[in-house]
Amino acid sequence: MVGVAAVIVAAGRGTRAGDGEPKQYRPIAGTTPLRMSLTAFAGHPEINLVQPVIHQADEDIYRLTSAGLAVASPVQGGSTRQASVRAGLTALAEQRPEIVLVHDAARPFASALLISRAIDTARQDGAAVPAIAVNDAIKHIDASGVIRQNVERESLRLVQTPQAFRYDALCEAHRKAAAAGHSDFPDDAALAQWAGLEVKVFDGELSNIKLTTADDFARAEVMLAGAFGDVRMGSGIDVHAFGPGDHVVLGGVRIAHGRGLAGHSDADVVLHALVDAILGALADGDIGVHFPPSDPTWRGASSDRFVTFAMERLRKRGGRIAHLDINVVCERPRIGPHRDAMRARIAELCDLTIDRVAVKATTSEGLGFTGRGEGIAAFATATVRLPS
Repeated sequence: MVGVAAVIVAAGRGTRAGDGEPKQYRPIAGTTPLRMSLTAFAGHPEINLVQPVIHQADEDIYRLTSAGLAVASPVQGGSTRQASVRAGLTALAEQRPEIVLVHDAARPFASALLISRAIDTARQDGAAVPAIAVNDAIKHIDASGVIRQNVERESLRLVQTPQAFRYDALCEAHRKAAAAGHSDFPDDAALAQWAGLEVKVFDGELSNIKLTTADDFARAEVMLAGAFGDVRMGSGIDVHAFGPGDHVVLGGVRIAHGRGLAGHSDADVVLHALVDAILGALADGDIGVHFPPSDPTWRGASSDRFVTFAMERLRKRGGRIAHLDINVVCERPRIGPHRDAMRARIAELCDLTIDRVAVKATTSEGLGFTGRGEGIAAFATATVRLPS
């Protein structure tokens, strides 16, 4: 039995956001709403398990979106939000948490404080939802658009997620609704209230917006840009000479070749340059400072570990990568056939969508050590955003 679990509902189609991928997978500032939501809950110290619920058609894109996150394997949602939540609750039956939070993946700005408030209120009252006051005047209109009544707003609230409940109580409420043939409750608060639970309201957050339309996505871009207004660029350069071997590793991708690259680790010249670029943007030393060649710990090590380290340093500063630009200089092997595989692996390691990673290649026209086929050089530029 776990203490607190979160069900992240991500099975919707989001048609009001316009053409393209479902809204939970649409890029915003180098990430996606779903990844932001999963990260917020998986990284919260009071959350023990995160259970995603996805559409069956989204398995491939979900795998890319969630790469590297400590969340449970996704389960398939249903034709309604209510059915999707029930699928998530059923997936938690073995763990049987004390408290379960239900959150819409399209609300990517839920803060750690909001999540904590949801947990605390649910523990105290059994069922709790975040809500914000209505500040604008509310009117009731008829079918022709004419105002017929002014609505008192003092007692009105706009309800958000995460909505939090005692797990057993919410499961029983869903069971009752299914048995009674009710399948269209707009949220779990409405279902719980129908089932006889008293639902407590706690303070939500104005920033906890739900992304529904194209205008919402534009607002989200502005919010992220404002939150990460300290823009920095770092550069990295690395070279490795050829040595014995039958392959090289470039950008985390193994490429067959008549020679290998000599180096203390796996000699991935691309990732080494990339690590220096990220550390450079942070003014946090370089790869040699953190992983000295004299340390036998790193002999033959995968350079993925160095990238993971650099990304952890970035996250501790509250930052994120906006864009990566990498140039590879060599006569052989040909980089073009492996370019997209390298981009995909780098995007995965750096928590990015692939459109934020550029990999280019050139020869040096027979000049210098690369032109003579003696080794490979790589140049990387990392654009990062830090909190203002």
